[in-house]
Amino acid sequence: MKKSWRIDIDCPNCAAKLEAALRTVPGVEDVTVNYVQKRVTLTAADDAFEAVTQSILAKAAEVEPDATIFVEETAASAHTHGEHCGCGEHHHDHDEHSSCGGHDHDHHDHGHEHGHNHSHAHEETKGRTLLLRVGAAVVLTIAGFLTEGLPLLSAACFLLAYLCVGYDVLLSALRNIRRGEIFDENFLMSVASIGALCMGEFAEAIAVMALYQVGEYFQDKAVDKSRASITALMDIRPDYANRLVDGAPVRVKPEEVAVGELILVKPGEKLPLDGVVTEGTSSLDTSALTGESLPRDVREGDSVLSGCVNLSGVLTVRVSASYGESTVAKILTLVEESGDAKASTERFITRFSRVYTPLVCLAAVLLAVVPSLFDGQWQSWIYRALTFLVISCPCALVISVPLTFFSGIGGASKRGVLVKGANHLEMLAQLDTVAFDKTGTLTRGVFTVTTVSPVGMPREALLDAAAHAEIYSDHPISRSLREAYGAALDASRVADAEEIAGHGIRVQVDGREVLAGNDRLMALHHIDCAQVSEVGTVVHVAADGAYAGYIVIADVIKDGAVQAVQALKDAGVARLAMLTGDRETVAADIAQRVGLTEYRAGLLPEGKVTALEGLLGQEHHVAFVGDGINDAPVLRRADLGIAMGGMGSDAAIEAADVVLMDDQIGKVALAVRLAKRTMRIARQNIVFALGVKAIVMLLGAVGIANMWLAVFADVGVAMLAILNAMRAMRAE
Repeated sequence: MKKSWRIDIDCPNCAAKLEAALRTVPGVEDVTVNYVQKRVTLTAADDAFEAVTQSILAKAAEVEPDATIFVEETAASAHTHGEHCGCGEHHHDHDEHSSCGGHDHDHHDHGHEHGHNHSHAHEETKGRTLLLRVGAAVVLTIAGFLTEGLPLLSAACFLLAYLCVGYDVLLSALRNIRRGEIFDENFLMSVASIGALCMGEFAEAIAVMALYQVGEYFQDKAVDKSRASITALMDIRPDYANRLVDGAPVRVKPEEVAVGELILVKPGEKLPLDGVVTEGTSSLDTSALTGESLPRDVREGDSVLSGCVNLSGVLTVRVSASYGESTVAKILTLVEESGDAKASTERFITRFSRVYTPLVCLAAVLLAVVPSLFDGQWQSWIYRALTFLVISCPCALVISVPLTFFSGIGGASKRGVLVKGANHLEMLAQLDTVAFDKTGTLTRGVFTVTTVSPVGMPREALLDAAAHAEIYSDHPISRSLREAYGAALDASRVADAEEIAGHGIRVQVDGREVLAGNDRLMALHHIDCAQVSEVGTVVHVAADGAYAGYIVIADVIKDGAVQAVQALKDAGVARLAMLTGDRETVAADIAQRVGLTEYRAGLLPEGKVTALEGLLGQEHHVAFVGDGINDAPVLRRADLGIAMGGMGSDAAIEAADVVLMDDQIGKVALAVRLAKRTMRIARQNIVFALGVKAIVMLLGAVGIANMWLAVFADVGVAMLAILNAMRAMRAE
């Protein structure tokens, strides 16, 4: 079983520590704490899930008592949560506002809405309190300077000012030390500021703590604003549905509408559920699903998807899927779960921060002690070491890298590309090989008559004979012949139809014997037929023993397929292959026309897996793009599975790592470009944060930078990294 809950946690380092601690709880199969999305996701065996949930609540209370996990209210969880999580002020909200996991989107969104309102109110209260604390500290600091003639009174004023602005940081550091979690930003700021106090640098100690607190507040505000912007970007959930009861619309939750019921969708409203239009015409804005701005016209009989916006007319829609199975619910599930799969870059930064902070502390101790042994300037070197500690906080990295991936996933979803996790976004950026299925991916999957070549009769007569010969067949080739004929068929003209397996059809049309099939059928009846070099399925036609001509039927290449392949080449994907069950000649022709570098033909589904494994060798990063249910095995076997979501099967979408919400193959290249851009921004933040910190650390070590500059640099780097991370969400 897998469930997600909302978690109130304001510290990225704390989130990383909490995740590491929760992974040690017995029975946990997997657990992630997503600081950016403020979600904790637990996977455990069904029969042990409740017990494991209680264990992680207890562990969370032990490791991070200030972190509030909002779980579904039960007698047991209420007691555990209220007792252990230090959240008595929230406890009374749980019964109505708990944020639950699974696929209960109504519950989830309600909890999210509560979480947003609670967080907003909490931030306002925190901001006012911080302003009062800083104001009081300024007044007390001034009083300290004015009473310098009275040393004890002056020192008391400075100490009160320091405690007023920094008591919570000191308490957090002490709690962490008691739990054995020493090295975090609270510890670093406490040691640095207390050291400054001991050295008589009262104003500097107070200013450092005040600037740190203010900087952390604005940093949290920036992250919250970024989180809200990305969430709003991906928010396509309909709030209600107008269910028709005795012909009158009644507003209800989308979850309450059953399959087969009628709903009314007015202009400006979102379609709450998938269905079929039974009455009305309109235009739909599908940009929330596909990223395309061009409206789609719909009329009676057309299928419509939830999440689209009705632009003009009133539509009556018969619901074809419950809310849990609707397009919008599936998208929301994919987006919500995208944060659970972390990229290797994210995991590296988390591991790096756990090693980095203790190393910096050790370096600060060496900086304070070693030079002093030679020149005796203890106070000067201790001050430099304290400055060194202030700048060492790794928050800029720990915040900005996950935020970059979250922004990249949000920006991609707005363009109709759903990426199921940061690890898949990272793989997209590394691709050097893309393999395609043919039918439905590179080609339209709809057979079309491409050539009509009559012999001794008009073109229309040849089509008439072939279409009537195929009147009773439901084969795609037969349907394409009837569509090419265009006129209504008269079954009374047809008699004695006989299908010859592997050859074709023999039938009486208007009293004449008509043969329609392959060259083997013609040879069977000793009829000489044309040798056709065109690619496609060839249907030879004969009437009363005389050859009448041939018709070529072929699968048509999708609009934009050639441009999409070229765009992938431009994006740096060197190998472009096709894996298909079609004939060698057809595969060769499609590959040549589209611009692929290689192909494999005549493959069964298991043969596609084998062919893909051949592409995976030599450390290549391979994606497979498909849409059919038979593509699910190869989608799972590839380094990255990409499903065409608009017309793709549920099995393919479930198996894939990336879902294109329409059938535009050009979105594959777009996804690669967005992924590479996101990775560039993540690397920029890493290099920028480490580079600035290294420079200021060096300046502090040689006595050029003081604590003021260190705090400004630390907070400034974090803010700039957050702003840079948000660029991953914007259009190219």
